[in-house]
Amino acid sequence: MITSELPVLQLCRDPSNESGQAETVSLSMSVSELDDPEVKGKKKRGRPGRPPANKKPRKSPIDKGQMGPPRGRKANGMAQHNGDGDPVTLFEVVKLGKSAMQSVVDDWIESYKQDRDLALLDLINFFIQCSGCKGTVRIEMFRNMQNAEIIRKMTEEFDEDSGDYPLTMPGPLWKKFRYNFCEFIGVLIRQCQYSIIYDEYMMDTVISLLTGLSDSQVRAFRHTSTLAAMKLMTALVNVALNLSIHQDNTQRQYEAERNKMAGKRANEKLELLLQKRKELQENQDEIENMMNSIFKGIFVHRYRDAIAEIRAICIEEIGVWMKMYSDAFLNDSYLKYVGWTLHDRQGEVRLKCLKALQNLYTNRELFPKLELFTNRFKDRIVSMTLDKEYDVAVEAIRLVTLILQGSEDALSNEDCENVYHLVYSAHRPVAVAAGEFLHRKLFSRHDPQAEEALAKRRGRSSPNGNLIRMLVLFFLESELHEHAAYLVDSLWESSQELLKDWECMTELLLEEPVQGEEVLSDRQESALIELTVCTIRQAAEAHPPVGRGTGKRVLTAKERKTQIDDKNKLTEHFIMALPMLLSKYQTDAEKVANLLQIPQFFDLDVYSAGRMEKHLDALLKQTKFVVEKHTETDVLEACSKTYSILCSEEYTIMNRVDIARSQLIDEMADRFSHSVEDLLQEGEEADDDDIYNVLSTLKRLTAFHNAHDLTRWDLFGNCYRLLKTGIEQGSMPEQIAVQALQCSHYSILWQLVKITDGSPSKDDLVVLRRVCKSFLAVCQQCLSNVNTPVREQAFMLLCDLLMIFSHQLTTGSREALQPLVFNPDSNLQNELLNFVLDHVFIDQDDENQSMEGDEEDEANKIEALHKRRNLLAAFSKLIIYDIVDMPAAADIFKHYMKYYNDYGDIIKETLSKTRQTDKIQCAKTLILSLQQLFNELLQDQGPNLDRTSSHVSGIKELARRFALTFGLDQIKTREAVATLHKDGIEFAFKYQNPKGPEYPPTNLAFLEVLSEFSSKLLRQDKKTVHAYLEKFLTEQMMERREDVWLPLISYRNSLLTGGDEDRMSVTSGSSSSKAGSIRSKKGRPPLHKKRIEEESMEGSWMMRNDTLQTPGALQTPQLTSTVLRENPRQAAEHLPDQDSEPGSESDFVHNPQMQISWLGQQKLEEVSRKDRTAMNYMKARSGGVRQTVRGLMEDDAEPIFEDVMMSSRGQLEDMNEEFEDTMVIDLPPSRNRRERAELRPDFFDSAAMIEDESGFTMPMF
Repeated sequence: MITSELPVLQLCRDPSNESGQAETVSLSMSVSELDDPEVKGKKKRGRPGRPPANKKPRKSPIDKGQMGPPRGRKANGMAQHNGDGDPVTLFEVVKLGKSAMQSVVDDWIESYKQDRDLALLDLINFFIQCSGCKGTVRIEMFRNMQNAEIIRKMTEEFDEDSGDYPLTMPGPLWKKFRYNFCEFIGVLIRQCQYSIIYDEYMMDTVISLLTGLSDSQVRAFRHTSTLAAMKLMTALVNVALNLSIHQDNTQRQYEAERNKMAGKRANEKLELLLQKRKELQENQDEIENMMNSIFKGIFVHRYRDAIAEIRAICIEEIGVWMKMYSDAFLNDSYLKYVGWTLHDRQGEVRLKCLKALQNLYTNRELFPKLELFTNRFKDRIVSMTLDKEYDVAVEAIRLVTLILQGSEDALSNEDCENVYHLVYSAHRPVAVAAGEFLHRKLFSRHDPQAEEALAKRRGRSSPNGNLIRMLVLFFLESELHEHAAYLVDSLWESSQELLKDWECMTELLLEEPVQGEEVLSDRQESALIELTVCTIRQAAEAHPPVGRGTGKRVLTAKERKTQIDDKNKLTEHFIMALPMLLSKYQTDAEKVANLLQIPQFFDLDVYSAGRMEKHLDALLKQTKFVVEKHTETDVLEACSKTYSILCSEEYTIMNRVDIARSQLIDEMADRFSHSVEDLLQEGEEADDDDIYNVLSTLKRLTAFHNAHDLTRWDLFGNCYRLLKTGIEQGSMPEQIAVQALQCSHYSILWQLVKITDGSPSKDDLVVLRRVCKSFLAVCQQCLSNVNTPVREQAFMLLCDLLMIFSHQLTTGSREALQPLVFNPDSNLQNELLNFVLDHVFIDQDDENQSMEGDEEDEANKIEALHKRRNLLAAFSKLIIYDIVDMPAAADIFKHYMKYYNDYGDIIKETLSKTRQTDKIQCAKTLILSLQQLFNELLQDQGPNLDRTSSHVSGIKELARRFALTFGLDQIKTREAVATLHKDGIEFAFKYQNPKGPEYPPTNLAFLEVLSEFSSKLLRQDKKTVHAYLEKFLTEQMMERREDVWLPLISYRNSLLTGGDEDRMSVTSGSSSSKAGSIRSKKGRPPLHKKRIEEESMEGSWMMRNDTLQTPGALQTPQLTSTVLRENPRQAAEHLPDQDSEPGSESDFVHNPQMQISWLGQQKLEEVSRKDRTAMNYMKARSGGVRQTVRGLMEDDAEPIFEDVMMSSRGQLEDMNEEFEDTMVIDLPPSRNRRERAELRPDFFDSAAMIEDESGFTMPMF
């Protein structure tokens, strides 16, 4: 049973112990004893109850009186010399790494032999300097101070401006330094293992120093000393292992000599062997004490340090000890530390645990010692296969695979099933590791020779038949049939021999089962065909399927050769087998659609090089049969693609295939023409046979028109006739209309391809423009069709054609195509927008949903949502590329909050792209969307709005989300935000209250929504916006304090407060973090300097905006389903007098001087109102109303920084609870206000809104 007691090293048995019980080594010298001269002078460290050796009592370096070097020697340690004769420290020698570590250690040992105090002082300074400390331990400190005092003194020498130290510094130099640092410690112990480490002086000093440093509050000391101590321990374990081997050899020699006859026995040799055994035992005792000191004094505290790197070092090294010296360390007393740390919250530490365990489980001989650990922590290891860190999950799966290899019974069926489904993971390394596990468990042949003999007796060419059947069963039982490509990719590296056995797969499909074999069911045959096609694709393309990996990587020469060989092999086999497979399954649509994907992976040169034209004719014949028998879209598209691949111009078989294709198209086109004539002549009297003939032929032609240029058959004419007849008579079946629209669309695109590839004449452009114009008109008329599929198809084709024939058609030196450019008129734009509003932003129908949840109904809802997303994305692209006017996006943006789960990503991307196109126009569109929502609310609730209702809160929340999208750089969005406030103010005061001027304007409550954007204004712009606001205020309005006027009061205060805070937050991209740091240290600048900075900044902004133009007011798009339908009479009564307001909207739009810079214009008018506004400010900010308004503002404030800091403190408290014995003082680099502001979460991002509290999550598919 694993306990929490500290382990005690037990390395060997003492033969003098009569009881035969193993003696143990305890830690006889604690950290305090290392610093206590009274304890140190009593006896030698050793086993308890054992008499001390006949040696003089030693004195520790701190206890000695003569601790410093002789006079005239350097107090800071050994003097090394470089090529110029300049002395450098041991730290610099190790850091540069120019000298071999062996020679560096030998030089230090020579210095130690001459003066061990001076050499030790140099070693102490080496560890201090490796920690990044600039201080140096002097000889007086070494002589008179305790370790704790020395460490405290060195702590004061750290550079507080930087938290970096050698082990954490980036760059190749410091990476090499870490390696040299570890190597130096290992070489030092190896060179000193025969004498110096037993002198009771050097090791005591080093271990005492490292123990003290490892308990320091300074992270650099703790990290560096822990790494040094763990490497020191590893070197000592190696020494102990060598001593154990020498002891065993000496014992065998002693036993052999003692067992000799008395006459042949050499007593002198026995004495020598006894003396040697005694010395080895004493050395073993010394090493045991050293290791116990390090383990109990450092490891047991630092393996749960607050710093993940330190914990990782401890776990990595204990894994090395257990593998190197398994007799002493591979037991439950040490394994428990690795098991406990499997629950560490940092993936880096969990990863080290798993790798340490992998090194142990790789050795089969160690399995008996790991049995208890496996039983105790197996569940945890299996659960880590779902770790949120992919690297950890991969190593966990590999560890589970090693456990499976060592013992089949160690894992239960449930444990295995937890790993099985990971072969479908979207993360390829996880899936490949799971595939290796699956191969070991299910698909590895236990007795290859017996299975081959059985296959020969059954007449099979391959012994893999049963394994392939098992693969099919696994695929079917997983119930993830659409992910066959993922399963094949997961098994590709471990089971290539099985997956490339296409002969065996074909045998199972074509031949009858022999005695002892079960017949494949229809479902199993479909699964085997799908798996076969996936293996062919994987071999031919040599890269993972879509969704796995970052893209196609460059293949090595070996991989390229393997790919070519595999492609030739599969081509030679399936050229003959594929026609037979098609002949057998030609009536099964699913099987045929999969089989017809195989030719696209052929090396088509094999047909002509191998004289296999007869097999080509057989394939074309079977493909023609499939086309004539099926009308399913998947099958027809597969046939079309097969013809397209076989008709490639670079192959000699092209002419033969082209003739067969032309004959097939001729037959279908002639049949289509006759069936259309019959259908149109019969009109409403057409029967089902006539409709089926037209529909079936049209489906085939549409599928072929997608991949083949069929313009010479003039399919557009008949399709257009069908569509016009359907519009005029309204009796055309919806499937015919959908297919006719699609076929006409392909015809137009092929005509455009011909024109763009060649030199078009004017007549060609005129013909194509006429065809395109007539088809667009038909599509526009189909938007009002009674059948939903027809409407959706017409909408998608309209959006696609408007995108293709937009102004971008003439880019790239294609000005000659200007006649083909179509710009949608306002009527068409409004129809498209209305279609989106009526068919996209609709609620889900939950009436038929059962309590248990019908899976088929759920799948239909997902499919319907997918269609609606496509509709919205198609229209959004028109807005992004400036084909539809940007104001139309207001009707899209206003649904962001309500339909966030369904369309949030599309709307957010549209908003981002439109802002990149025109910041000001985008801002005007945002405020327009809020105005539309506000107007709708007024229509529903009337002029007396309940400002505490959920509807008003929803509009404010949407405004807050919009404000967050402006980002942190207020300089870039300055003009856009100011324009937004201008439009919002004008909207708020657009209509006067019909009750009289003493009542608030109808839209005054909109100012409460507008105040959400006040934080995005610069301080000087707040003054300008406030001045513009006052142009709409009367003396009476400024003095009102009733509740209905609170939106105005709140908005005014949002423009008058937060100046200092905004001043700090307006750090542009040119401001450096260093400047911010200096400013934060020195405090606030004087007030007069601050004012000078503001005035200069405002002046530069005014001058810069002299060349800018602010767009006019944004007009609401007409004929949308959400625009406020106003009463004309009421609107006329509420319109303000245009002549009475000098800064009205008409002036702003038509006056060129005002268009120069709205902010500058408002700045010039501010001086004349200064005296009047000063008194109003005092009134507004006085009395009880000030408290009320301030309370409202505090309630609306967004605690972004507080949320971040609270979460950080919560994590720190949790960590302190876990590591309560560890005190941490970290020295992070100072940060200015700008850097702290960048810590704010993106509340507009869905990932930032959904917190995943589970520790182990993994996107599967």
